[in-house]
Amino acid sequence: MSSVLQKLISPLSSSPLEPPRNKVTVVGVGQVGMACAISILLRELTDELALVDVMEDRLKGEMMDLQHGSLFLKTSKILADKDYAVTANSRLVVVTAGVRQQEGESRLNLVQRNVSVFKSIIPQIMKYSPNCTLIVVSNPVDVLTYVTWKLSGLPKHRVIGSGTNLDSARFRFLMSERLGIHASSFNGWVLGEHGDTSVPVWSGANVAGVNLQKLNPEIGTDEDMEQWKATHKAVVDRTCTVSVRRCSCLCPVC
Repeated sequence: MSSVLQKLISPLSSSPLEPPRNKVTVVGVGQVGMACAISILLRELTDELALVDVMEDRLKGEMMDLQHGSLFLKTSKILADKDYAVTANSRLVVVTAGVRQQEGESRLNLVQRNVSVFKSIIPQIMKYSPNCTLIVVSNPVDVLTYVTWKLSGLPKHRVIGSGTNLDSARFRFLMSERLGIHASSFNGWVLGEHGDTSVPVWSGANVAGVNLQKLNPEIGTDEDMEQWKATHKAVVDRTCTVSVRRCSCLCPVC
């Protein structure tokens, strides 16, 4: 006797299904990893999403949460497993996994501990998705991006670190807040290494094309009476504060 499914849907071809064309994997389902996953889904960037983490209960819970919201998404398939086989044929892999940053600990002190973690993660990713592009978010991101490049054997244009994107976003927000405008109206960049040693480019800071350095030649220097350099110091301070506060609350993987 035919089942409801058999009566409802008749297969037109017996050939195996084609692999996904835009599969994305997120490694690590902490707050950062899930923020990446949700953003990817809402922007409709993938036809299949895979999640991987060592914490199986949380991993399954996050997967179910996303699956139950499928009505509002266009991604047809959301998978999760501790086994990296679930990541097979990924076009893009976002690595957010790593050990927690402890209070008062600098990003560079995380290096050795997270290098050990990456030595177990990256080979598994490459085993199942040798043609993928890797995006590294884990801290210290600049060092771990280099480590990922060496461990993966991929060409350098296929290993990308989030770098100072977050620093620049924070810089733009804090500058715009002080100027009383929306963050999108202020243009400015923070370059160098993410975190403590990042460098703001004051010569490029502008609002609607009006260069702030032309309005205040001393901006960002010790001679600046308005002390705009304090804005970049706030960027660095908030980087440490946000990381510690988030990790102490919920985030097992930062």
